[in-house]
Parts: sequence; C-alpha cells; structure tokens
Amino acid sequence: MFWQEEIDEAHYVAPENVVDLIFKIKCRTLPVDHAWALSEAVHRLLPWFPGESRSGLHLIHGADSGNGWERPSNGDEPLYLSRRTPLILRLPRERVDDACSLTGNTLDIAGSEILIGESHSRSLGLATTLYSRYTVANKGHTEEEFLQSAIDQLQVLNLRFKKVLCGKGATFSTPQGALFTQSLMIAGLALDDAVRLQEQGLGPLRSRGFGLFVPHKTVY
Repeated sequence: MFWQEEIDEAHYVAPENVVDLIFKIKCRTLPVDHAWALSEAVHRLLPWFPGESRSGLHLIHGADSGNGWERPSNGDEPLYLSRRTPLILRLPRERVDDACSLTGNTLDIAGSEILIGESHSRSLGLATTLYSRYTVANKGHTEEEFLQSAIDQLQVLNLRFKKVLCGKGATFSTPQGALFTQSLMIAGLALDDAVRLQEQGLGPLRSRGFGLFVPHKTVY
C-alpha cells in the first residue's frame, strides 16, 4: 500500500538546506550572453562550486522592458544594469561561508568588470508555480519533446505538479558550440515539492546558469 501524508501548506516552513546568497555588485553593463564568462570567473574563485550538486548560478538580468527599451536579443550587445541588480548563487547552507569569500573581488566578464560587495542569504521561495528562464534543450527536439523530457525528469524526482509549459528559446555561446535553452514553467506544485525543485534544479549545467527555478513573477 502507498500512503502519502498531505502537507499542511498553511503552516509549511521551508527547510533551509539550500539558500540563495545575494551579493551587491557594482557593474554598469554586461554582454547579454555572459553565462560562460561569468561562470568561469566564479569557478576560478570558488573551485568547489561546480562540484556541489545543489549549487547553481543565477544569470544576471536587467529589466526586460521599460520606457520603450527592450532587452537586446543579440548576445554581444550590452545589458544595462541598475544599482540594485545582484549576483545570486544558490548554495547548500553549509557552503555559504565559503562563498562569502567572493566579496571584495572584481570579476572580468568579457571586458566588463563586476565588483562584488557584501552578501546576505535568503530562503527559497514558497510558491506553487515556479519558472526557469533557461533550461537546457536539445536543438533537434520539438516543444512537445522538450516538455516530455521535462515531465520525465520531474517524475524521476517524484514531484507532484499539474501543468508544465514552455516559452521562449534562447541560444548561448560555449567553448563547445551553441547551447540551446527553453524557458519552463511548472504549476500546481505542492509547497514541499516546489522547494525540492528549487533545491535540485532541472537538467545539466546549473553551475553555469541553467535549469534553476524561482517563484513565478520573481525578477532576478
């Protein structure tokens, strides 16, 4: 017999096994396609980071639109950042102190400098709908095949969910060639499963900025 207790979601408190570590930064612009250069810089300073299965790098984002300005689609174009734009690492709680060593360093990201400031940690979000801007996809797959692959991975994690939707595609440059991604939204998650999905991520290259989930409508 299979028996699964319901979670009392009204009183559910997320465990803090994994948290987001949020750094203040000083940086005027970055290339839109900065995933590989940024992750290489972080990996050099935190050599243990890519080996941590629950670690991840949130790519840096300016506003998608505002005052008539649209986010550039060309990867070489500059992405203008506000003074409030952070650098965020997803980390096992026990690695937070190690990652704080980034503070005070200056990263060279394809000719753009990022000065890393002080940091604070934040618990993972409690939301039944999660969103990943960039989940690694197979270039030859249709949207239906991409969705089925995502569903298969979610089922391997034994997560409960009601809807899986894909959105925009994007292409990134890597030393091995072009990397293709799709945005992905998972809805109808139980809160404990939503936390697990944020802890685990989906697909490869999470330490490079891919396959990380945040509550829908959260802007990172």
